[in-house]
Amino acid sequence: MTWLSDDVATYLQSVAARPDFSGTRYEVVGEIARGGMGIVYEAIDRELNRRVAIKVVPAGSRGEAQLIAGLEHPGIIPIHDAGSLADGRAFYVMKVVRGMTLRETPPKTIAEAVRICVRICEPVAFAHARGIVHRDLKPSNVMLGEFGEVLVMDWGVGVAGTPGYMPADETPGPAIDVFALGTILKEMIVATGERAPRRLRAIITKAVGSDRYASARELADDLVRFLDGQPVVAYPENALDVMLRWLDRNRALIAIVAAYLVMRVIVLLFAHR
Repeated sequence: MTWLSDDVATYLQSVAARPDFSGTRYEVVGEIARGGMGIVYEAIDRELNRRVAIKVVPAGSRGEAQLIAGLEHPGIIPIHDAGSLADGRAFYVMKVVRGMTLRETPPKTIAEAVRICVRICEPVAFAHARGIVHRDLKPSNVMLGEFGEVLVMDWGVGVAGTPGYMPADETPGPAIDVFALGTILKEMIVATGERAPRRLRAIITKAVGSDRYASARELADDLVRFLDGQPVVAYPENALDVMLRWLDRNRALIAIVAAYLVMRVIVLLFAHR
């Protein structure tokens, strides 16, 4: 009897489990990822001689492909093709994106975390404007591409959501995604090890609170105002806050003026010696 090594046995099992794409233009070469809504494979499109990603989902799940096909946005992976396998399962073909998920590569600074969150908000806001709610936003569903792309993935139909990223009040509509976005932003900031400014903490509190932003667009707008040093909706300012924000926005100017004054003092001191 010939014994197979663990590596060989694992390889043979993966090959045997691959879906049968015979009769199609696609040749599966390996598995990329798997989740509750299906398995994603890397394949070769023989007709166009290019690499593609194919997601295989249970029978009757074609609605996911139709949903994504209607969301043409740079932050959403485009659908190239769709069809059905001999065993009844559905599949759809997408662009292959090289990179890592936000779970695998969190940001290193608060500014980077806020900018990434704005980029996540953009395709979600686009979907909200068309009456579509993601319902399962989380770091593992956000892809950071090799060339700076930020892509929101897994726009599944009938997704129940992931604990920790779903509001306890189970408010329907865009508010579900807003809560998840606020939670993702909070986690990114914690990962940086930096303390968030009060205005940013107020934005997160509003995003995950009961009186949260009405849509991802409103959240993104407040985050952009924060980045630009402008007043934010989530944080009512007093006079001291206004002054501190002005000082923060004009640090370069203040440094130049301070350096000029120091030089003037030095010149005056030498002039009177």
